[in-house]
Parts: sequence; C-alpha cells; structure tokens
Amino acid sequence: MFSSGFPDNLYILLRQLIDIGLVFSTFYFLSLLIKERRAQWMIRGLLILVIVLFISDRLLKLTLFSFFLERLVVICSLSMAVVFQSDFRRFLEQLGKFQFDQFFETNPHLPKGDSVIDEIVEAVKELSQNRTGALIIIETFNTIEERIFLNAGVTLNAEITKELLQTIFQTKTLLHDGAVFIRGSEIVSAGVILPLSDREASRRLGTRHRAAMGITEIVENCVCVVVSEETGSISLGEKGTLNRPLTSTKLKELLEEKLSTPKEGEVVTGVTRLSRKIGFQGLNMLKSFLKLDKDKSPRKSDNQLPPAKNKRK
Repeated sequence: MFSSGFPDNLYILLRQLIDIGLVFSTFYFLSLLIKERRAQWMIRGLLILVIVLFISDRLLKLTLFSFFLERLVVICSLSMAVVFQSDFRRFLEQLGKFQFDQFFETNPHLPKGDSVIDEIVEAVKELSQNRTGALIIIETFNTIEERIFLNAGVTLNAEITKELLQTIFQTKTLLHDGAVFIRGSEIVSAGVILPLSDREASRRLGTRHRAAMGITEIVENCVCVVVSEETGSISLGEKGTLNRPLTSTKLKELLEEKLSTPKEGEVVTGVTRLSRKIGFQGLNMLKSFLKLDKDKSPRKSDNQLPPAKNKRK
C-alpha cells in the first residue's frame, strides 16, 4: 500500500518540523526574557535571517549565499549577546540555579499598596496647580536597565513622599530638568535624561512629553507621568502614546490599573500564563488562516445564484 521509503520520508519530515519548532520556540522564549522593544525588533530581524538561511540552504541549495548568511547570523548573535549581556547573564544564573519559575515572573518591585500612588498623585496635583513642569517614570512589570537612559542622573534611593517630589521639580533645584525614576516604593534617582521620541507627532510637543513618548516606545511596560510647565495639564505616557489631559482622579485610576498586582484568587503561575498566551496567539493565527482561506474561495457569480422562490411559471 505504501512505498518502502514512506516511513523514512515521514521520519525526515517529522524531524524537520521539530527542528523548525525548536528554533521558533527559542526565539519566542528570548522575546519573553528581553522586554525592550528595540531588543524584540532585533530578535525578529535575527529570526528573519534564520528563515532566509533555511530556505537558501535547505530548499534552494544556494551554497555561497548560505555561507554568507550563516556568518551574518553568527555575527548578529554575538553582537546581541554583547549588547544585552546583563540579560543573558541573569538568564544563565537562573538557569544554573534551576529557577525556571523566575523566567516568567512579573517585576517584584511593583509599588506596594495605595499609599505610594496617593503620594505620587498628590504631588502631581500640586505641581499641576502651580504649573510646575514634572516628568516621572514608573517601572511596572519589567525591570528597566539604566543603560537605556542618556544620563542615569543622581542616585537617591529615597522613600516616596509628595514633599520630596515637589521639591525635586522646583525650578531652583539642580535636578528639576530631568526625570524622576521610581521603582517599587522608592525614588531610585532624579535628574534622569531620557531618550526623545523621533515620531513626527511628538515634534509639536515639549521636551518632557517627547521624553515620555521616547522611553515608553523603548520599554514596553512602563508609564510616564508628565506635568506641562506651560498649561499645567497632566498626561500619562504608555507604549509611545500620551493619554491627556487628565484630572488627578483619572490619573489615580489609571495608575491603580497599571500598577495593580493580581489578587490571591487570581494568581496564575508563569507557565500557565505562557501557555495561555501561546494558545491565544495560536488561535488568532488559526482564525486568520481560516479567514484567508475563506476569502480565497471562489465566490458565486450572478448566474450561479439560486432561483428566486417566487419565480413565475
């Protein structure tokens, strides 16, 4: 019934599918470990190179081009390892300690309780009323590497209070032009210089607003609170966009939403979250494929339409 070579061909096909699946899983796992958007773009670019290399070497048998791509992939991989050495070092440490659950844990330094948010909101409210410019970057579920900052500013490691925040942004202080970096329940540093957004829409805004857009474009899960020095309006930057203008009440609601931790009854393990995310993305891909296949199916022409029910004899 089957040819003698059928089991061998099936084994080769299965082995190639496993090989491709492992490569895609590795790149997906790396994208989960490294949360910076620029890093994720680099990982996607490297994945594209690997796909082109596979097609060139295995399918088209382009020897010289495959040789060139193979060296290029190695160089890009080494370059990424150097640029993101802290992330890879942390990954290897956790791997050596068999701490696999920490690969998927959220940031343990989230602000604890409503008191921290209240202090931030009260300070922003006072600064807004006095039309004092302010820029506050708050770390959420991902650790922000300070190498992203153009200038890391002055280290404070101080408790968050509205009085301290208002004092830092007074125009007579030396640190008022930079941003305040908040991690967990403390002010890590002040006078931080952030990268500015290069988007066309941001060029009509002030420096603080462009900085809020710039840092949230690079770091996916962080938020920036901005107070305009000219109008006193309050804005919240996230994922490269600004939500403005906001009242202090609305700002508090948004911060509570962004910085809230799961309740005990809603705690899900990292592996479960990962499986749900993969399943959700797989379902979306399946829906897209079915929709595409449906769109490609031939449509009935007018002469193929069924006859009308009330057709006269």
